[in-house]
Formats: sequence, structure tokens, C-alpha cells
Amino acid sequence: MHSVAPRSPAAPDPAPSASPSGSVTPTHCPYCALQCGMGLARAAEAGGGEGAAGVVVVERPSFPVNGGALCGKGRTAPAVLSSRVRLTGPLVRSAVTGELEPAGWEEALDRVADGLARTRAAYGADACGVFGGGGLTNEKAYSLGKFARVVLGTSQIDYNGRFCMSSAAAAGTRAFGIDRGLPFPLADVARTGCLILVGSNLAETMPPALRHLTELKENGGTLIVVDPRRTRTAEQADLHLAPRPGTDLALALGLLHLVVAEGGTDEAYIRERTTGWEEARAAAMAHWPEYVERITGVPVPQLREVARRFAEAEHAMVLTARGPEQQAKGTDTVGAWINLCLATGRPGRPLSGYGCLTGQGNGQGGREHGQKADQLPGYRKLTDPAARAHVAGVWGVDPDSLPGPGRSAYELLDALGGDVKSLLLMGSNPVVSAPRAAHVEERIKSLDFLAVADVVLSETAQLADVVLPVTQWAEETGTVTNLEGRVLLRRRAVEPPDGVRSDLEVLHGLASRLGHGKGFPVEPEEVFEELRRASAGGVADYSGISYGRLVEDEGAGVFWPCPGAGDDSRREHPGTPRLFLDRFATEDGLARFVPVVHRDSAEETDSEYPVVLTTGRVLAQYQSGAQTRRVAELNAAAPGPFVEVHPRLAARLRVADGEVVAVVSRRGRVVVPARVTSSIRPDTVFMPFHWPGAGRANTLTHPALDPVSRMPEFKVCAVRLERA
Repeated sequence: MHSVAPRSPAAPDPAPSASPSGSVTPTHCPYCALQCGMGLARAAEAGGGEGAAGVVVVERPSFPVNGGALCGKGRTAPAVLSSRVRLTGPLVRSAVTGELEPAGWEEALDRVADGLARTRAAYGADACGVFGGGGLTNEKAYSLGKFARVVLGTSQIDYNGRFCMSSAAAAGTRAFGIDRGLPFPLADVARTGCLILVGSNLAETMPPALRHLTELKENGGTLIVVDPRRTRTAEQADLHLAPRPGTDLALALGLLHLVVAEGGTDEAYIRERTTGWEEARAAAMAHWPEYVERITGVPVPQLREVARRFAEAEHAMVLTARGPEQQAKGTDTVGAWINLCLATGRPGRPLSGYGCLTGQGNGQGGREHGQKADQLPGYRKLTDPAARAHVAGVWGVDPDSLPGPGRSAYELLDALGGDVKSLLLMGSNPVVSAPRAAHVEERIKSLDFLAVADVVLSETAQLADVVLPVTQWAEETGTVTNLEGRVLLRRRAVEPPDGVRSDLEVLHGLASRLGHGKGFPVEPEEVFEELRRASAGGVADYSGISYGRLVEDEGAGVFWPCPGAGDDSRREHPGTPRLFLDRFATEDGLARFVPVVHRDSAEETDSEYPVVLTTGRVLAQYQSGAQTRRVAELNAAAPGPFVEVHPRLAARLRVADGEVVAVVSRRGRVVVPARVTSSIRPDTVFMPFHWPGAGRANTLTHPALDPVSRMPEFKVCAVRLERA
């Protein structure tokens, strides 16, 4: 593999296609899991300038999640449609020069099919890997999983959503029998009485959602934020707890201890709607307040105040995000917060409960329909014989031909060049986003063959043997599922450049070349119809949802589970905005307490690496930055990496604000400017992870995995700072 990669061939920006709603196409933002509603209008008709691809963003106030509000990323999303910043034709690696050079589609697809076929013939099906993305539509995620298992016959498929909320998914499934980010509409947050927001900086990661927190406080509710940094979100809180990174598990257990000690549990709810309480209570009672203060650094009076407010509120919620989840004990950590909710009688009651703020654009739907290593469409388990039989029947294959579960995302990346010789990658940039990123980059370079399908020439695409340019959000129709479990139709508004094809066309072309001429349609609605049948009866049942229904609902979407009507065409399921009102999704309908105890992070500080590094996002960039770093307005707001350092730590190191420093872990060294701020703990530094190169935060991060979710420990590792 080589890292040389020229710009893609230039092409004129495409013109807008006909709009289904007059001159404005209703659609959704391509970035985070809010999937904010917005419209795309022809630039001239909107009174704007030229606009990328001839369209500009207009507000769509009717969509309930954001009410028309958009962050800078959403407003500038059309900029990435421009041919000046995106791929407009296939590229193949020249055997003569080692460079990526323009090629035709037939040659490019032939090269990919040949590379995968040669690997499979020489080493077996599991030597072919497939790596997907949490931004793929439901139709793409479904087709990619089917392609891996039916065409390649490989078990080696996973996706970057494993790095998003897999710990919360595992904990939710363990406790409630189902994984849906929010089991209630986001609007319920504004009407609860007490909200504990754990490890989420909504003001920068999901700005339009901040209005729900504002309304919560205006309604007299209490906002409690748990974060080692005093973020813009924490500044809005009534109470801000700043625990040491990696100690959220002890914090939740300490709060439950206090709730029990002060008589704040709901004994009737526990008796009637849960099981396993005695063991969970005993585990929590071992975490007395003074012990928790020593672990977390959160003073006992703060712990008591939070426990009192949460237990006494008529309605209360806990929402977690990447802070507690991206740890090698993330499943247990989220489980401890769920236990707190169950003990106080919250889940399944109006305006109360536990939820997870899913991060990626289709992080929810992306894992429901088959691109995750252990799942089949409908959130079915790959090890369940009945699930295998159902999906195999839809696919027209023998259930025994389906491979078993494969490696999780990091384990798959770590196996590249070893057991896994070739990789088809769609919509992900692990060279920047994966933990221990320098190691992952070397594993990718060691592959026999790499094909990347993406919108832009990402850092990972630059290493590929073949790069396939694919359509993006405004150039294609497809469904996504937001953090509430709301299935939405994102409609095509512009024509893609001539040299660009959809991911569905790519998979169809590859499947045909590999002996599967049928079963991989290119029309999204046709794929969705098959997805409906495959998901029917599963945990994530979409069978009662159709494109026609999503058009008729005026863009509000339909919440899954939404079973089909079966033979009774007169009955239409309304969808399920609120889960657990009558029972939980377990066999006996009861929620499960799971006993958990605090344990240290995988890598604790010591004399050589005395500081904790935690990572996260900034307002103007998104994930690996592959798209947002190509938008001038966003780059002006957030031009490059940095490390936040507390003034006391900066003084000890004799580091001034803006001075370049080296941050060193056991896995690597990065060099970035210091940003001296009192908003972070003195024993902790923070780095955003959006940039490649010398400032790549994930060069430093630890790949230790949660034993249940296989989530890497992005949020905690030991580092030292050096003057550069």
C-alpha cells in the first residue's frame, strides 16, 4: 500500500433535480443522530448565492426534533456537494507509478471483484473483511451486511458504530431486552423534573438539542451534568460534577448507595417491574460516599445533593453519551446508571427513564440491519437458529450457509494483514478514528488489497488500491433512524456528478461480478421493501413502515418497533414512540438489575505517565473530519488540533497558552498547541480527535476493549506532557 493520492478529476457541480415539495426538498442533515430536519432549495429561488451544487439550506420548522434550528455543520452541509472538494471519478493504484490514477467504473469494479475473489480463493472467505459506517442509510447497511454474508460468505464484518454507543446498547439490552437510543421522544426531556446528563456536551456535539435543556430549566426542572470538563453544556447546569475520567462507574454506584441509605427507592416498582435487585443493591452498598469521593474527586456534599434531587423528583431521567460509554468497562458503567433509574422507578413511566444519546448520523439504524459482527436484520442475533432461518428465507439461501459472528471493529482492524488479507470499506475513516491509530494505519497498509467507497478522499482512502466515489445525502434517497428510533426518509434533491455512483450500485456491480446477479437491487425503495420483510418479527421491526407512509407523515417519521398489519390491511401499527409503558422487552416482561462494581481503567496513571487524557469533539468539526475539514467556514472556526491544559498543570510544566507541546502515551506521540483553561481538571488533559497527522489524538488512545460491547477505551489513557 502507498499513501500517495492525487485529487480526483474535476467536474462541474451538478444541477438540482426536481423537488417533491415545490422548490424545496424536505430532507435531513447528514451529520449527527439528531437528523435535524431541513430543506434544500434552489439557490436563486432561496435568495442565496450560488450555493454548492446549486442549492442552499432553508429552515424546516415543522420537524419536531430541531424545530428548524441548525448548527454550523448543518447549514454548511451543501459545501461538500461541490466537485471541488469531493470525489467525482474512480481511482486505481498504478502498478507502474504506485500512484492513484483516474479510471473508468468497469475497470475499478473489476479490480475490486478480482481482489476479493483472489483472496477468497487463496485463503478462504474469512480472509475477506468488510468495514461499514454509522452514516450509511438503512438500505446501504442492510445491503452491505447481506453482501458480506451471502456473496463473500465472510463473518468478518463490523462497522465504526462499534466506537459510538455499543456499551449503552449492550447495557440496554441486558437490562431492558432491547437497544434503542432513546425509548421516548427527545421532547420529553424538556418536561422531566430532573435530568442527569453523563458525559455529553450537547452544546457542541448536538447544538439544536440544547433547546430541550433550556426548556427543562424554564419549566422548573433540574439539570445535572457529569463531565470532567466545564463545557458549554456544563455551564448551563444547576449542578456540575467533574469526576476523574474513568470513574463514572463508581459515581453511579455511590449515588445508588445514597438513594438506598436515604430511603429513596421505589419498592413497589422494584417488586412489580424488575428482578435482580438484591444483588445489585448489595454491590452498590459497598460504594459508600467517602470511598466514592476518593475515587472520583467529587465531594460528598455534591453526591448527596444529586442523589436527593434525583430521588425526590416526580419525573427524572439519566442520559448517557460517549463519556461513560467509551471505556473498557462501559457496559457496566451504563448498567450502573440504569440501576439507579430502576431503583427509583423511572424506566417505563412518563417523562422518566434512561436513554443514550446516539452520536453518528445513522448510528441507530446502522447497527439494526446487519453490518454489525453479531447481528442480522431486525436486530436479530446471528447465533439464533430461528433468526438465521427467517433472514435466510428472505434472502433465498440455506441458513447453514450464513457464517457465524465475526470480530468486533477494533479486533477486525487489528487482524488486517494477518488473518484478513483484503478489505472492502464503506463510509469510514479508521486511520483517524480508530484507537491506537498509528498501529491501525500500519495494519491497513499491510493488506494485500484495499477498496474504499467514500464521498471524499479520506486519509484511509488515500491508502487504497481502488477508490470508488459514491453519492451522498442530498444526491440519493434512503432512510435513516435517529437517536429516538424515529425512521425518516431522506430524499434526493440534486443529481450526483456523472462519475459518481451510489453504494447500492457498487454492491450490485460487485455482486454480479462475483456470481450473484440477483438479490442486490439498486433502487433504495426496493431494498427497503426487502428490509421490511427481513426485519419482520425482530426486535427492530420495520415491517409496518413504507416509503409511502414516510412521505405521508409529513416528515415526522415513524418510531420502531412498527410491526406490519399482516393479512389485515385495515390495521396500521402507529409505531412506538415510548417503550416499556406496559412491559419490558424481556421474556418475562421484567427489567433486569445487573450487579456491577467499580474497577480501575485499563491504564492508570503512574510516575512516567502522570496525566489522564480524554478525547472528544468540538462544535465546528465532526468525527474524523473527513467532510467538515473540507468546509472553509468550519475550518475557520476550528482550524486544527490542540490540548486543553489546566493552569496549574501548565505552570508546573512552564507551558504558556498557545505554546506547542508534545503529548506522549505508551502508543505514540503527538505535537499540538496548548490551550490553557480552568475548565478542565488539573490531573486531566483533553484533545479533540478530528485531525490526522502530527495532531492525531487517536495516536495516543488505548485499544483495551469492554468484555461485553467490545468498545475501545477512547476516554481514558495515561499520558505525559513535554515541552516541544
